[in-house]
Amino acid sequence: MSETDLTSSAVLRVVLEGGPADLPREDPESWIEADDERIKVPFCGGYEHFQRTEVSHVYRWVTRTKVAE
Repeated sequence: MSETDLTSSAVLRVVLEGGPADLPREDPESWIEADDERIKVPFCGGYEHFQRTEVSHVYRWVTRTKVAE
């Protein structure tokens, strides 16, 4: 995920729904650009992928990928 300017008005705090139970939910990575449809969160040598739901600030887990070596 690219770095986001947290002072921008186009940035919002999101809720991550689903995914691994031990994924930190209160993490700076959960600040995103307001128009992002999908986000990926680095976690345990891979990425957890989330997609925006009908509720604009809620992102639901969809898959996990490994970091390419």
